[in-house]
Amino acid sequence: MNTQKFTPQQSLPKAKHYCAYQERCHAEVKDKLYGFGLNKKEVDEIISILIEENYLNEERFAIAFAGGHFRTKKWGRVKIKYQLKQKQVSEYCIKKALRQIDEEDYLKTLQKLFDEKVKTLRSEKNIFIKKRKLQDHLMQKGFETDLIREMMNTI
Repeated sequence: MNTQKFTPQQSLPKAKHYCAYQERCHAEVKDKLYGFGLNKKEVDEIISILIEENYLNEERFAIAFAGGHFRTKKWGRVKIKYQLKQKQVSEYCIKKALRQIDEEDYLKTLQKLFDEKVKTLRSEKNIFIKKRKLQDHLMQKGFETDLIREMMNTI
């Protein structure tokens, strides 16, 4: 955490740079500003300026976060939703972000993860242990239980 103190006038350009570098949620920016030694009123003023000038947009952040984590980390909707809630993103923005994930790509990704895990479990003789490990892996990645159940029926 930054121990240096800044005035609101010094903090605004730093906050703009912080938001311009990559999409941020409101909570991350607030934490950063509080780290600069600002009080609640000053933080709220800077947040409103950042929103007005379009440096900070929760909906845009949620869509970028969901898309990025789905494509790069192969996360499912459950895990993405949980992480966005942890970042205090509104329910509306979470739903909008999850709708942006293409259903066909989503199912292809699930199938790919399933197939990759099946290959690693070839030596497992006990079918119940094999299914359990597969199910646990896909749930840990954040995919929905009903989709996982459908995949399990193909074994």
